[in-house]
Amino acid sequence: MKLKILKYFQTITQRKKSIILILTTILLFSMMDAIAKILVQTYPSDQVIWARYMSQTVVSIIVLSPILHKVLVTKYFKLQLLRSTFLFFATYFFFTSLKYLQLVQVNAIFQVAPIFVTILSAIVLKEYVDIRRWGGVIFGLLGALLIIRPGSEVFSINIFLPAIAALCYASYVISTRYLSQEESATTNFLYSSLIGTILASILVIPSWTPINTSDLFVFSGFGLLGALGHILLIHAFRLSEASFLAPFSYMNLVFGSLWGFYIFDEIPGYFTISGSAVIISTGIYIWIRDQKLR
Repeated sequence: MKLKILKYFQTITQRKKSIILILTTILLFSMMDAIAKILVQTYPSDQVIWARYMSQTVVSIIVLSPILHKVLVTKYFKLQLLRSTFLFFATYFFFTSLKYLQLVQVNAIFQVAPIFVTILSAIVLKEYVDIRRWGGVIFGLLGALLIIRPGSEVFSINIFLPAIAALCYASYVISTRYLSQEESATTNFLYSSLIGTILASILVIPSWTPINTSDLFVFSGFGLLGALGHILLIHAFRLSEASFLAPFSYMNLVFGSLWGFYIFDEIPGYFTISGSAVIISTGIYIWIRDQKLR
């Protein structure tokens, strides 16, 4: 069976391979998020984030050990530090929000990240954004507000956490755009893991909680899903450009909704569904406009 799958994978086009890889990556990330939500109900979010980064870094060092001395070479250490810090805080706010919000809510609000990327592209990179894409940005933010609903009975300050995570992630993407032209994806990936692990190790000290024996396997293993996901993501981007694969990221909302329902009995409300539909539609519209302007 495995041999047949391998032979089939070798015969399909690069575009189809990249789609399979990106969907597998998103599935792995959604599984990691679901496990993280389970863990943050018992352990401090700092500790869960530490486990996620530490396990990913250990795997990365083992896999890259033959070429580690080459991969660690960088001419842009300060920028590596900045982008990795952005990614760390994106993870920090995302995982922290899992303690207070539904998995589908967190994933839905986080989908504004591509909209923030468009805004930051215009402000930081001075890229041209036409009036239609600015209109899409406004509608996307309105979709997020539909889910957040400031002033309503269900509103809490915690619902802003995924939005902050999305802004941090968008900042990470913008800094990665520059570095991707100068350094290899492997170098960028390794520095993200190493710097994230250092930051997590510092933050976890005051809040460290003894880990139950029954949870040791989950703690050591769930970060491996993230490591494997990042490796598959790198391969996917080698086969197809990031702009082609961008819309598939919205499958994270689908997978997250399924895990939320299956594991946590979460049923998204009307405003969450409506806001998600607006955000996804806006993201796809901005993507289509980007393709036409290329």
